[in-house]
Amino acid sequence: MAEPAELVIQDLHVSVEGREILKGVNLTVPTGEVHALMGPNGSGKSTLAYTLMGHPKYEVTQGQVLFRGEDLLELEPDERARRGIFLAFQYPTAIPGVSLANFLRMSLKSVTGKEMPILQFRNLVKEKMALLKMDDSFFSRYVNDGFSGGEKKRAEILQMALLQPQIAIMDETDSGLDIDALRTVADGVNALRGPRLGILIITHYQRILNYIKPDHVHVMVDGRIVRSGQQELVEALEARGYDWIISEVQSPQGV
Repeated sequence: MAEPAELVIQDLHVSVEGREILKGVNLTVPTGEVHALMGPNGSGKSTLAYTLMGHPKYEVTQGQVLFRGEDLLELEPDERARRGIFLAFQYPTAIPGVSLANFLRMSLKSVTGKEMPILQFRNLVKEKMALLKMDDSFFSRYVNDGFSGGEKKRAEILQMALLQPQIAIMDETDSGLDIDALRTVADGVNALRGPRLGILIITHYQRILNYIKPDHVHVMVDGRIVRSGQQELVEALEARGYDWIISEVQSPQGV
């Protein structure tokens, strides 16, 4: 059994094409906890997600990111995945001609470094699909080709269940989902919650947090986390929006 671990972000500054987006982010996400990162458009939430996975577009100019004491910033994206970091994309890409079954098998081999026997793999996928209440027809469909928004996100949750990461970063998983799809995806995430998985949910809105209750909530404004709390902070944001926090940040007294 994997030991408890944590993702530690310290004074992280990130630029894109010479423009600073993240301006000193500090955040710790331990396994076993669900953290929500909220904030208005353009605050830097998705920049943080892609930086954590090593997208070359994002230049780290200061700070460090540690996982199990190791500096993630020194690792390539595939090495980060093998360490146990997973990113669920806001807009999953369609891959016509590649079945979900083959894609999942290749993903598993890439992360574990081992080829799983076909029968064992099929049984494992069926077990995870049953846990997530997914129809077996998903297995033979092409990756995200013709999928609805909800189906794309469920396919990513299936991949997460199969790879069993220690830290899962979910970048606006609720984007484009109707209420039924949102509930289905949230049920899948809740089925995977446990002491060996830390989750960072990145979202604009509180609606997904009605179904996935976070242990901690953080608000990002202009590249910094300016407020942290628990469920009552989500409720305050729902009632008052982000303007009151932005006003406090911009006032001479600060936050």
